[in-house]
Amino acid sequence: MATVSRSLVPLLFFARISGIAVAGLVLFWALAFNSSFLHSPPQEGINYSVLHPLFMVIGFIVISGEAILVHRWLPGSRNLKKFVHLGLQGVALASGIFGIWTKFHGNKGFGGNFYSLHSWMGLICIFLFGAQWLMGFLSFWHRGEVRTVRMRILPWHVFLGLYTYALVVATAETGLLEKLTFLQTKRNVSRHSSESMVVNSLGLGLALLSGIVILAAVSPKYPTIQSKLIYSDTKCLSS
Repeated sequence: MATVSRSLVPLLFFARISGIAVAGLVLFWALAFNSSFLHSPPQEGINYSVLHPLFMVIGFIVISGEAILVHRWLPGSRNLKKFVHLGLQGVALASGIFGIWTKFHGNKGFGGNFYSLHSWMGLICIFLFGAQWLMGFLSFWHRGEVRTVRMRILPWHVFLGLYTYALVVATAETGLLEKLTFLQTKRNVSRHSSESMVVNSLGLGLALLSGIVILAAVSPKYPTIQSKLIYSDTKCLSS
């Protein structure tokens, strides 16, 4: 069995640490500053505005990032890796859909919320993510597909997956900026307040997480042939 490249080990480690930090920050923001999300009396005792960042960041971004890295660390057969990848991406897609539903569940309705760049990009991300998941299911999991067809689609599947993931993170950044601007102008939240620092830290954490995930995804999984030859020649010379 081929050995995974050593350069991936620190990337996978920091990806997990960044994911945990991002999840912790968004949880702390939602729980410690719950009143910042309360624009109207909560319906049925549930503040849906709080659920939006939780599902979009933890469910949509962190879990989809983990799904991208499945092929990099999970041992076992290719079918097992594809099954876990497809399952995690399905959970992320469901979280994204529910997260958008919570945003449009308020009194303003769909049209009242669909006005900003953040909302436009969010719907585009959901459509792209859904199309990507469907393409992955039909191309890689359905056993009736011809191998040559799967090989032709693979580069586009990888590109669209990484592009959509980066677009989702960029959409989250616009959402954080929009929310922080609203808090500072409408609710007089200080630019140097603890909540502002938490939101800014969350934005930096998302940028760091996406960079590490994409770098780990495009890095070679196994040692290259050239590196193996150099290592073999060095070993022979030393002996």
